[in-house]
Amino acid sequence: MGDGLEHASNASVDWLRDPFAFLGVHEGVLRTFQPGAERVAVVSGGEEWLLRPVQPEGLFVGDAPAGDYRLRIDWLGCGRSEAADPYAFPSQLGDLDLHLLREGSHWDLPLRLGANPDTVARVAGTRFAVWAPNAQWVGVVGDFCSWDPRRLPMRLRHDGGVWELFVPGIGAGARYKFAIAGADGIVREKADPLARATEQPPATASIVAPAPDFAWSDDGWMAGRGDRHHPGAPISIYELHAGSWRRPWDGEAHDWDALADQLIPYLTDMGFTHVELMPIAEHPFGGSWGYQPLSQFAPSARYGSPEQFARFVDRCHAAGIGVILDWVPAHFPSDAHGFAEFDGTALYEHQDPREGYHPDWNTLIFNLGRREVSGMLIASALWWLERFHIDGLRVDAVASMLYRDYSRREGEWVPNVHGGRENLESIDFLRRMNAAVRERCPGAMTIAEESTAFPGVTAAPEHGGLGFTFKWNMGWMNDTLRYMEEDPINRRWHHGLVTFGPVYAFSERFILPLSHDEVVHGKGSLIGKMPGDTWQKFANLRAYLGFMWAHPGKKLMFMGGELAQWHEWSHDGQIDWAALGDANHAGVQALVRDLNALYRAEGALHQSDADERGFEWVVGDDAGNSVFAFLRRSPYGAPPLLCVVNMTPVPRHGYRVGVADAGCWTTAFNSDDPRYAGSGLDHPATIEAEAVPAHGREHSLSLTLPPLATLILRHQGA
Repeated sequence: MGDGLEHASNASVDWLRDPFAFLGVHEGVLRTFQPGAERVAVVSGGEEWLLRPVQPEGLFVGDAPAGDYRLRIDWLGCGRSEAADPYAFPSQLGDLDLHLLREGSHWDLPLRLGANPDTVARVAGTRFAVWAPNAQWVGVVGDFCSWDPRRLPMRLRHDGGVWELFVPGIGAGARYKFAIAGADGIVREKADPLARATEQPPATASIVAPAPDFAWSDDGWMAGRGDRHHPGAPISIYELHAGSWRRPWDGEAHDWDALADQLIPYLTDMGFTHVELMPIAEHPFGGSWGYQPLSQFAPSARYGSPEQFARFVDRCHAAGIGVILDWVPAHFPSDAHGFAEFDGTALYEHQDPREGYHPDWNTLIFNLGRREVSGMLIASALWWLERFHIDGLRVDAVASMLYRDYSRREGEWVPNVHGGRENLESIDFLRRMNAAVRERCPGAMTIAEESTAFPGVTAAPEHGGLGFTFKWNMGWMNDTLRYMEEDPINRRWHHGLVTFGPVYAFSERFILPLSHDEVVHGKGSLIGKMPGDTWQKFANLRAYLGFMWAHPGKKLMFMGGELAQWHEWSHDGQIDWAALGDANHAGVQALVRDLNALYRAEGALHQSDADERGFEWVVGDDAGNSVFAFLRRSPYGAPPLLCVVNMTPVPRHGYRVGVADAGCWTTAFNSDDPRYAGSGLDHPATIEAEAVPAHGREHSLSLTLPPLATLILRHQGA
């Protein structure tokens, strides 16, 4: 594409910088620049007359028409075209658009910048606009102009640094880019940062998308989703990579419609309340799994059109399933067609690599201190939530955004204005983003992937917090997985890895994540982390999942974990569906299904997820036996639940656990149940509390604890 770039330095450069001062009608003379044209005629008022060619080659001049006109062009060996003259139309961006762009608060940015089909003065075409304040000139290029940057130079709006042009005759589906003569004198072809659709990678052009007009049918869902996202609601999330959940059969499409056909019934059957999609914003490298995006407004063409994605979300809502997107405002790849050195300067990124380069991911960091950049990203967040009815954004790599010294050695980072390590610009951005979401998208969630002890991640911005709805509990995940990887004989020495979690479990509103990060890059699978022989591995995993669903915090599981697949996840394959032919794997799937049902049915398991009054240790100090017991209570009167976990392969008979509630207790869940391929060690379905004091309580239960198992007992009353 773009073989005209090498010609852009000729005499036409003079009007490329200010095309509207030269092209179009001026003092009775019409000028048009059409390199590659054999002849150009003016059509106006039923008449037609030729323009004469002059120097430089491609420039045609003649008498101006008195009214509206069209240009009829015969191309050398390429047929004829006819359209209105782009240089006969006034500016399409208002002063308010430019003001809001400068202020970083234009929330409808992709409908004003980028490429938007429109009708101006009864002429159909597309409005193109791009922010490139340091460019010498900018032209829109595409199939419609043979990728020649001289054909459609754009008008500069000096107040905002925006270049714009209305191009008649161009509609949805057209491929395009911007040819940008940078401040450094180099001409680059850049994809549109505000594109709402793109070519499928490895192709890199942007696509003119139609105006969003999807006919949604989810009014009831949208009106009621706030209750579904309340801190006391049951939220169980299935994390998914859209391209590798299930590969299509021969001849089948690999798109959102096909995924919905299979995924939605599966999620409904398994009892998950939400699906979380790894990033689907367009990204050049599939191996980044979407975490290095370049099109913050365009669903990836890998899985179909934006309309198909909207239909996927609508179908999820119809089935009672919320949709969460992973969203990446922290960094971007340095691909030549993307954000990097966009107008010949570090426009979107920081100039100083100590601020602008991510050593972990070989990516560039958005300059969030620049209002136009932070505003563009907030507009992206709102675009997904408002236009695609997304129910939540899981914001990736928040920890890397909060600290200037993240993953950097001494001397490799720049302190903030106060000499500290906190990234004040990112903190301001996250607060503004969350405030905008709360104001404009009622009921939507924002979720922080944040692995440090930064205070107030889920506190309101007006109270000094960042304003997220939930935060991933990375500490719980790291500690408990470390504990589970220990041989049971050694777990007594690591007891605190489990008991430490509740110490801070209510300092934020948490989600307990078993995410994709734990089953890639040589970390193996969940079942592969478990010690022991095959039976013990499965028993360990069943016990761990039972403990997780009983523990305070919302739940998240990455696809394949519910099957206990042996192999590590690969984005080039699919999860191991064939494993379900084995009773052990099918048992884990059945266990997750039942845990989700129990979690939703029992108020004590979800209503106090963010309320410390709903959790009470009963046995937290029995390191010698690796036994844990705790109570979950509901603030709304639901029956209390007693959760007892035995993390050794030794059955424990007559194990006494104190309870404050007299009467009958029934077994609501047993991870050792034969339905889950457990040992089926005899355990009574109903147990009567005895007036035998234990653990500081007046009553107690004498329990049989199965090996490597979690029990959940429900109080039935006297």
